[in-house]
Amino acid sequence: KLRSPRVSIEQIKNLHNRFTYLTQDEDTLRREHLENISNLALNPIRRQIIEAFFDKRNMGEKEKGCLQEIGFEEFVTVLSFFRPPKPRTADEEMKNVKKEKLRFLFNMHDTDKDGIITLDEYRRVVEELLSSYETIGAETAKAISDAAMLEVASVTVGQMGPDEFYEGITFEQFMQILKDVEIETKMNIHFWNLDTRTMQCGK
Repeated sequence: KLRSPRVSIEQIKNLHNRFTYLTQDEDTLRREHLENISNLALNPIRRQIIEAFFDKRNMGEKEKGCLQEIGFEEFVTVLSFFRPPKPRTADEEMKNVKKEKLRFLFNMHDTDKDGIITLDEYRRVVEELLSSYETIGAETAKAISDAAMLEVASVTVGQMGPDEFYEGITFEQFMQILKDVEIETKMNIHFWNLDTRTMQCGK
């Protein structure tokens, strides 16, 4: 069962126009359709963003895995994670919105879908984020990601012994790390009024 996207009828109509524009009037959306969005092509973590649209976990399904294509309902469900909360949202609902967004972000980084963001997965994301800086080489990016992961490890599990192995970040630890970040307002895409002539996802 898909999660409720909580969007208005007018927004559904706008999104359906975007969906048909992206798919060129086909009934389903595939990865190559999203790769044609010009602004997304410049995003260093575009691969993770695109895969998020086909991740079964983001559809509210208990089973893991990826879909090869999605319909309009799934499209709206995934985009709803990027929707900013309404003004004067109740505290309890805001907590739920933040948790949903954090779960979505966690799923993006947990690429093997085992419930843990490993050092390799974390390193891959950091390296891709740093790839836009031409002055930072691969070894430097690796050193930065390793140092960042060790910092996370010290926060989540405390001081580790030299022979201890850090498995990675669980979702509970992920929430703790980002508890002071207003992800519920920062994680959004203004997709409600996109111009279908350019079809760009911007900030």
